[in-house]
Amino acid sequence: MEIVTRTDHPELQEAATVAFRERWPEFIFHDDVSRQHMGRVRTYFARYDVMVIDDGAVLAGGWGVPMAWDGTVQDLPSGYDEALVRAVEGREAEVAPTTLSFMAAAVSASHDKRGLAAVVLGELSRRAHEDGLGHVIAPLRPTCKHRYPTVTMAKYAGWSRPDGLSIDPWIRTHQRMGARVLCPAPRSMVIEGTVAEWEAWAAMVFPVTGEYVVPDALNLVMIDREGDRGVYVEENLWVQHS
Repeated sequence: MEIVTRTDHPELQEAATVAFRERWPEFIFHDDVSRQHMGRVRTYFARYDVMVIDDGAVLAGGWGVPMAWDGTVQDLPSGYDEALVRAVEGREAEVAPTTLSFMAAAVSASHDKRGLAAVVLGELSRRAHEDGLGHVIAPLRPTCKHRYPTVTMAKYAGWSRPDGLSIDPWIRTHQRMGARVLCPAPRSMVIEGTVAEWEAWAAMVFPVTGEYVVPDALNLVMIDREGDRGVYVEENLWVQHS
Protein backbone atom coordinates (compact mmCIF):
# COMPACT_ATOMS: atom_id res chain seq x y z
CA MET A 1 0.00 0.00 0.00
CA GLU A 2 1.38 3.44 -0.92
CA ILE A 3 0.27 7.06 -1.07
CA VAL A 4 0.68 8.93 -4.35
CA THR A 5 -0.70 12.03 -6.03
CA ARG A 6 -3.17 11.77 -8.88
CA THR A 7 -0.65 13.34 -11.22
CA ASP A 8 1.80 10.54 -10.39
CA HIS A 9 -0.61 7.99 -11.83
CA PRO A 10 -2.79 9.51 -14.57
CA GLU A 11 -3.84 6.00 -15.60
CA LEU A 12 -5.78 5.75 -12.32
CA GLN A 13 -7.81 8.94 -12.83
CA GLU A 14 -10.93 7.06 -13.89
CA ALA A 15 -10.72 4.60 -10.99
CA ALA A 16 -10.21 7.47 -8.55
CA THR A 17 -13.24 9.29 -9.92
CA VAL A 18 -15.39 6.19 -9.52
CA ALA A 19 -14.21 5.74 -5.91
CA PHE A 20 -15.10 9.34 -5.11
CA ARG A 21 -18.48 9.43 -6.83
CA GLU A 22 -19.86 6.35 -5.08
CA ARG A 23 -19.80 8.22 -1.76
CA TRP A 24 -21.52 11.44 -2.83
CA PRO A 25 -25.07 12.33 -3.96
CA GLU A 26 -25.46 13.41 -7.57
CA PHE A 27 -26.47 16.99 -6.77
CA ILE A 28 -23.07 17.66 -5.13
CA PHE A 29 -21.45 17.50 -8.56
CA HIS A 30 -23.50 20.43 -9.84
CA ASP A 31 -21.98 23.21 -7.73
CA ASP A 32 -21.11 26.08 -10.09
CA VAL A 33 -18.23 27.32 -7.93
CA SER A 34 -16.53 23.93 -8.12
CA ARG A 35 -17.14 23.72 -11.84
CA GLN A 36 -15.51 27.10 -12.40
CA HIS A 37 -12.46 26.49 -10.21
CA MET A 38 -11.59 22.78 -10.20
CA GLY A 39 -9.45 22.91 -13.33
CA ARG A 40 -7.17 25.48 -11.73
CA VAL A 41 -7.22 23.64 -8.39
CA ARG A 42 -5.86 20.50 -10.07
CA THR A 43 -3.18 22.55 -11.80
CA TYR A 44 -2.14 24.70 -8.85
CA PHE A 45 -2.45 22.25 -5.96
CA ALA A 46 -1.66 18.80 -7.36
CA ARG A 47 0.59 18.15 -4.36
CA TYR A 48 -2.50 18.12 -2.15
CA ASP A 49 -4.52 15.62 -4.21
CA VAL A 50 -3.54 12.17 -2.96
CA MET A 51 -4.63 8.57 -3.33
CA VAL A 52 -3.98 5.39 -1.37
CA ILE A 53 -3.30 2.60 -3.84
CA ASP A 54 -2.50 -1.08 -3.54
CA ASP A 55 -1.56 -3.34 -6.42
CA GLY A 56 -2.98 -0.87 -8.94
CA ALA A 57 -6.30 -0.41 -7.13
CA VAL A 58 -7.47 2.90 -5.68
CA LEU A 59 -8.50 2.35 -2.06
CA ALA A 60 -9.06 5.92 -0.91
CA GLY A 61 -8.25 9.51 -1.74
CA GLY A 62 -8.57 13.08 -0.67
CA TRP A 63 -7.58 16.61 -1.52
CA GLY A 64 -7.16 20.03 -0.02
CA VAL A 65 -6.25 23.60 -0.89
CA PRO A 66 -3.71 25.98 0.68
CA MET A 67 -5.06 29.43 1.47
CA ALA A 68 -4.56 32.47 3.67
CA TRP A 69 -6.35 32.42 7.04
CA ASP A 70 -5.46 34.48 10.09
CA GLY A 71 -6.50 31.83 12.61
CA THR A 72 -9.68 33.53 13.83
CA VAL A 73 -13.24 32.32 13.49
CA GLN A 74 -14.16 35.69 12.01
CA ASP A 75 -11.78 35.16 9.08
CA LEU A 76 -13.04 31.68 8.17
CA PRO A 77 -14.60 31.33 4.71
CA SER A 78 -18.35 30.76 4.67
CA GLY A 79 -17.61 27.17 3.68
CA TYR A 80 -16.40 24.93 0.88
CA ASP A 81 -17.16 27.28 -2.01
CA GLU A 82 -15.50 30.33 -0.50
CA ALA A 83 -12.45 28.31 0.60
CA LEU A 84 -12.03 27.14 -2.99
CA VAL A 85 -12.26 30.70 -4.31
CA ARG A 86 -9.90 32.07 -1.66
CA ALA A 87 -7.29 29.43 -2.45
CA VAL A 88 -7.41 29.93 -6.23
CA GLU A 89 -7.57 33.71 -6.17
CA GLY A 90 -4.89 33.85 -3.49
CA ARG A 91 -2.57 31.76 -5.63
CA GLU A 92 -3.17 34.00 -8.64
CA ALA A 93 -2.60 37.14 -6.55
CA GLU A 94 0.55 35.63 -5.01
CA VAL A 95 -0.87 35.79 -1.48
CA ALA A 96 1.19 33.57 0.81
CA PRO A 97 -0.94 30.71 2.20
CA THR A 98 -0.91 29.96 5.92
CA THR A 99 -3.42 27.12 6.05
CA LEU A 100 -4.44 23.87 4.41
CA SER A 101 -8.16 23.25 4.14
CA PHE A 102 -9.20 19.64 3.60
CA MET A 103 -11.91 19.73 0.95
CA ALA A 104 -12.92 16.09 0.52
CA ALA A 105 -11.89 12.55 1.37
CA ALA A 106 -13.45 9.27 0.37
CA VAL A 107 -12.82 5.56 0.79
CA SER A 108 -13.91 2.97 -1.74
CA ALA A 109 -16.91 1.06 -0.38
CA SER A 110 -15.01 -2.21 -0.73
CA HIS A 111 -12.26 -0.94 1.59
CA ASP A 112 -14.36 0.72 4.29
CA LYS A 113 -13.71 0.40 8.05
CA ARG A 114 -9.92 0.17 7.63
CA GLY A 115 -9.01 3.65 8.85
CA LEU A 116 -8.00 4.78 5.36
CA ALA A 117 -9.71 8.18 5.63
CA ALA A 118 -7.44 9.00 8.57
CA VAL A 119 -4.45 7.83 6.53
CA VAL A 120 -5.38 10.27 3.74
CA LEU A 121 -5.97 13.17 6.11
CA GLY A 122 -2.76 12.41 7.96
CA GLU A 123 -0.77 12.50 4.73
CA LEU A 124 -2.33 15.80 3.69
CA SER A 125 -1.52 17.24 7.13
CA ARG A 126 2.06 16.01 6.87
CA ARG A 127 2.48 17.73 3.53
CA ALA A 128 0.99 20.95 4.88
CA HIS A 129 3.38 21.05 7.83
CA GLU A 130 6.28 20.12 5.59
CA ASP A 131 5.41 23.14 3.46
CA GLY A 132 5.33 25.45 6.47
CA LEU A 133 1.55 25.89 6.71
CA GLY A 134 0.62 26.65 10.30
CA HIS A 135 -3.04 25.58 10.31
CA VAL A 136 -5.11 22.64 9.06
CA ILE A 137 -8.87 23.09 8.90
CA ALA A 138 -11.83 21.49 7.13
CA PRO A 139 -15.47 22.33 6.27
CA LEU A 140 -16.85 18.92 7.23
CA ARG A 141 -19.89 17.36 5.60
CA PRO A 142 -21.01 15.15 8.51
CA THR A 143 -21.93 11.62 7.47
CA CYS A 144 -25.28 11.35 9.24
CA LYS A 145 -26.51 14.95 9.19
CA HIS A 146 -28.78 14.12 6.21
CA ARG A 147 -30.96 12.18 8.65
CA TYR A 148 -31.76 15.45 10.45
CA PRO A 149 -32.22 18.05 7.68
CA THR A 150 -34.37 20.36 9.80
CA VAL A 151 -31.80 20.52 12.64
CA THR A 152 -29.22 23.32 12.55
CA MET A 153 -25.58 22.34 12.21
CA ALA A 154 -24.77 24.11 15.48
CA LYS A 155 -27.26 21.92 17.34
CA TYR A 156 -26.25 18.73 15.51
CA ALA A 157 -22.55 19.35 16.23
CA GLY A 158 -23.35 19.47 19.94
CA TRP A 159 -24.88 16.00 20.06
CA SER A 160 -22.43 13.57 21.65
CA ARG A 161 -22.12 9.99 22.84
CA PRO A 162 -21.46 8.99 26.47
CA ASP A 163 -17.71 8.98 25.71
CA GLY A 164 -17.89 12.66 24.77
CA LEU A 165 -17.28 12.18 21.07
CA SER A 166 -19.77 13.25 18.41
CA ILE A 167 -22.62 10.97 17.38
CA ASP A 168 -21.45 11.54 13.81
CA PRO A 169 -18.81 9.12 12.43
CA TRP A 170 -17.05 11.70 10.23
CA ILE A 171 -16.80 14.26 13.01
CA ARG A 172 -15.46 11.48 15.29
CA THR A 173 -12.76 10.61 12.74
CA HIS A 174 -11.48 14.17 12.96
CA GLN A 175 -11.84 14.36 16.73
CA ARG A 176 -9.73 11.23 17.13
CA MET A 177 -7.05 12.95 15.06
CA GLY A 178 -7.06 15.86 17.51
CA ALA A 179 -9.46 18.21 15.74
CA ARG A 180 -11.78 20.58 17.55
CA VAL A 181 -15.04 22.07 16.32
CA LEU A 182 -14.85 25.77 15.49
CA CYS A 183 -18.27 26.77 14.16
CA PRO A 184 -20.82 26.03 11.43
CA ALA A 185 -20.00 26.88 7.83
CA PRO A 186 -23.40 28.44 7.08
CA ARG A 187 -23.19 28.79 3.30
CA SER A 188 -20.76 26.07 2.41
CA MET A 189 -22.23 25.12 -0.96
CA VAL A 190 -25.01 26.62 -3.04
CA ILE A 191 -26.44 24.37 -5.73
CA GLU A 192 -29.06 25.70 -8.14
CA GLY A 193 -30.90 24.14 -11.04
CA THR A 194 -34.22 23.87 -12.81
CA VAL A 195 -37.00 21.81 -11.27
CA ALA A 196 -36.39 19.11 -13.89
CA GLU A 197 -32.68 19.03 -13.05
CA TRP A 198 -33.40 18.70 -9.34
CA GLU A 199 -35.92 15.94 -9.98
CA ALA A 200 -33.22 14.07 -11.92
CA TRP A 201 -30.51 14.70 -9.31
CA ALA A 202 -32.74 13.70 -6.39
CA ALA A 203 -34.65 10.92 -8.21
CA MET A 204 -37.94 12.28 -6.85
CA VAL A 205 -40.83 14.49 -7.93
CA PHE A 206 -41.45 18.02 -6.63
CA PRO A 207 -45.13 18.63 -7.43
CA VAL A 208 -45.59 21.99 -5.68
CA THR A 209 -43.53 24.95 -4.51
CA GLY A 210 -42.02 24.46 -1.08
CA GLU A 211 -39.15 23.03 0.96
CA TYR A 212 -38.31 19.36 0.54
CA VAL A 213 -36.36 16.67 2.34
CA VAL A 214 -34.05 15.24 -0.34
CA PRO A 215 -32.06 12.01 0.14
CA ASP A 216 -28.49 12.75 1.32
CA ALA A 217 -29.10 16.52 1.54
CA LEU A 218 -28.02 17.98 4.88
CA ASN A 219 -30.58 20.79 4.68
CA LEU A 220 -33.94 21.30 2.98
CA VAL A 221 -34.08 22.04 -0.74
CA MET A 222 -36.26 24.99 -1.79
CA ILE A 223 -38.27 24.34 -4.95
CA ASP A 224 -40.00 27.18 -6.81
CA ARG A 225 -42.19 25.58 -9.49
CA GLU A 226 -43.51 28.91 -10.78
CA GLY A 227 -39.94 30.22 -11.21
CA ASP A 228 -38.67 26.81 -12.39
CA ARG A 229 -35.84 26.88 -9.86
CA GLY A 230 -34.48 24.72 -7.10
CA VAL A 231 -31.94 26.07 -4.61
CA TYR A 232 -30.00 24.13 -2.01
CA VAL A 233 -27.80 25.92 0.53
CA GLU A 234 -25.71 23.38 2.42
CA GLU A 235 -24.42 24.08 5.91
CA ASN A 236 -21.17 22.34 6.89
CA LEU A 237 -19.01 22.38 10.02
CA TRP A 238 -15.58 23.99 10.40
CA VAL A 239 -13.06 22.04 12.44
CA GLN A 240 -9.39 22.74 13.15
CA HIS A 241 -6.70 20.08 13.56
CA SER A 242 -4.02 20.51 16.18
